[in-house]
Amino acid sequence: MNRRFQQLVGDLDRKCQALLAMRPVPAVNVPRDTPTSGVYLFSEGSTSLYAGRTKRMVGARIRDHFSTALDCPFAWLLAREATGRKATYRREGSRTALLADPSFRAAYERAKDRIRNMDVRYVHESDPVRQALLEIYVALATEARYNDFDTH
Repeated sequence: MNRRFQQLVGDLDRKCQALLAMRPVPAVNVPRDTPTSGVYLFSEGSTSLYAGRTKRMVGARIRDHFSTALDCPFAWLLAREATGRKATYRREGSRTALLADPSFRAAYERAKDRIRNMDVRYVHESDPVRQALLEIYVALATEARYNDFDTH
């Protein structure tokens, strides 16, 4: 195995265990003084749903998932699942078109409300390569339902 890669993956389980050992907090109540750069995990009860990563303040990124913005990626995923609408690059399936559809817009807003009330845990990780690997490790280790790592 490549030596650099081996060094990067050697600490992943310890970091994942530190994330899982954190007492979960409702996403809406995530503290403002979170670390800069890290991996986070949304869950409902004992069900892990979505692992993500950021180089910004972790709390700010978590809040982005349910903000008033029209670009909340996890909420888009949940709304598409709820409505059966798949991602497309054509005009009829664009974000603009979907938001003009009252039933989709309502599903999108419900998804953001759902995320607001999800539990979240996080752990600091500043190295971007280790952070990417840790996101994958956390998603796989917790069987996070909404991480597929497919390209879109």
